Amino acid sequence: MAGSIPVLVNGAAGKMGREVIKAVAQAEDMTLMGAVDRNPEYLGQDAGELAGCGPLEVPITNDFQPMLALVSQEKEAGVMVDFTHPDSVYDNIRSAIAYGVRPVVGTTGLSPEQIQDLADFADKASTGCLLIPNFSIGMVLLQQAAIQASQYFDHVEIIELHHNQKADAPSGTAIQTAQMLAEMGKTFNPKIVEETEKIPGARGSTVGDGIRIHSVRLPGLIAHQEVIFGAAGQIYTLRHDTSDRACYMPGVLLAIRKVRQLKTLVYGLEKIL
Repeated sequence: MAGSIPVLVNGAAGKMGREVIKAVAQAEDMTLMGAVDRNPEYLGQDAGELAGCGPLEVPITNDFQPMLALVSQEKEAGVMVDFTHPDSVYDNIRSAIAYGVRPVVGTTGLSPEQIQDLADFADKASTGCLLIPNFSIGMVLLQQAAIQASQYFDHVEIIELHHNQKADAPSGTAIQTAQMLAEMGKTFNPKIVEETEKIPGARGSTVGDGIRIHSVRLPGLIAHQEVIFGAAGQIYTLRHDTSDRACYMPGVLLAIRKVRQLKTLVYGLEKIL
């Protein structure tokens, strides 16, 4: 379709990948050019049928580099949407930028050093790249409410709960939330007593200046986060629950459209809303 955004979905057979395929197939200004997945069980299957939206005549393949090359030859600037695994996402992003294909990345688990390196690489290539720890508009609103609350509360802890197939902990969203609070320039959770952990990790992990994150992994969960503020005589809890991965798709489609206008790496959905 003329003027249509060519999209390559990497991690196409995963739960998020299938949702992205469905959303891209239904978007009038996008064309699904390729669907990549390294799970041999799905190779050769029609991406649309796997996603449950009917045949799209795009087979699932594990030829990542050739698919990037194909997308890069399109007249319109192409986009790679990546929902893969923390151990491969860094290389996936570098490869996409090298081909001039703009990455929109929901995979978390990149280190701060890797993010900085990718930002430098995107700058040199003048290629837009979006790293989005959470595509949900509701989560962005929760984070903004947490920032506001942090002006009035000195004590805060974060609990994040996810399905037991999530490979990294804490979640990228929880780390991002803690970093946002840390950037407020105040010291949270001033020590009242000298704490002793009888079992290492009992008090969770620490981000920034004393903000603790606790991770829960159980089947039956999708993605959930609580930010709990405490003060004398009161508790203020902010909570976001995901009941269906479809809630991420408006954010994904927005990111696909916006990343083509960028010349650098941008971190977080709130930056493009």
